Amino acid sequence: MPKKVLITGIAGFAGSHLAEYLLSQKIQVSGIVKDDQIANISHLQKKIVLHRCDLLNPDKILDVLEKIKPDVVFHLAGFTIPRLSYDAPEDVFRINVFGQINIFEAIRNLKLQTKVLIVGSSEEYGIVKNPKRPVNEDEPLNPVSPYAVSKIAQDFSALAYFHTYGLPIVRIRPFPHLGPRLDERLAVSSFAKQIAQIEKGIQERVIKVGNLKAKRDFCDVRDMVYAYFLASLRCQPGEVYNVGSGKSYSLLQILEILLSLAKVKIKIEEDQSLFRPIDVPEIICDSKKFQKAIGWRPKIKIEKTLKDTLDYWRGRIND
Repeated sequence: MPKKVLITGIAGFAGSHLAEYLLSQKIQVSGIVKDDQIANISHLQKKIVLHRCDLLNPDKILDVLEKIKPDVVFHLAGFTIPRLSYDAPEDVFRINVFGQINIFEAIRNLKLQTKVLIVGSSEEYGIVKNPKRPVNEDEPLNPVSPYAVSKIAQDFSALAYFHTYGLPIVRIRPFPHLGPRLDERLAVSSFAKQIAQIEKGIQERVIKVGNLKAKRDFCDVRDMVYAYFLASLRCQPGEVYNVGSGKSYSLLQILEILLSLAKVKIKIEEDQSLFRPIDVPEIICDSKKFQKAIGWRPKIKIEKTLKDTLDYWRGRIND
């Protein structure tokens, strides 16, 4: 069991939930944030140590790691919105790839024995040959966005540092996860926020949507961060592991569940600005390798995840 951990991107969606879980295990938690946007962790500030640091500044990263000397780094920071990556491909690569390399170089130069968990993405697989068949780690990578390509670069640069320098790096490829605090620029959170606004009477009773046909393997963020923790303990450095539920839902199915929880009748309207230039039709996770390694399976049902997401936005939207 680690005594001290560092979470990059601690103020983000998954980072904030991971911090909560680690604190519940009596682990000392430090986090890296780039700016003052820390609403997701404001309730944790007295329990964690925050370091304001740009991952693109190698000297700052070195200073933070030298000060903390963590047992584990959970590297969650980065550019996280695939749809927006088409407009800023250079930024995506700079943030996701070079920021990670700075962490590796700091660990290497300080000669730390820190284990690192690298969070890739199911987006690395892109368009698969047989979308009805669950995807395992041997599936060819076939990315369709700058974001996906940057995650592949992260994934394989981690593998290179493992082979070249022996850094104890575990690589995982999580499939989409949902829950409270999910970025509103992502479809499911956008649906929930719009419903909450409509219920409060500050938006007309029409919900704006993109491609509802796309099917994804969703699980709850709280199940996912528990998987991150177990991966850091039990998974083999150098290996890569898929993490997901093994079941896909279309965005239309997700929206229908949310609408069934709404307090008013709502119409659906397509917004072309919310469509990606190209979208993956369907992808399902085969996580047998991960389950065999650590015995993890998701426990939280999609209905609870979506209700909690909607209730989160109901609490955030003012009358």
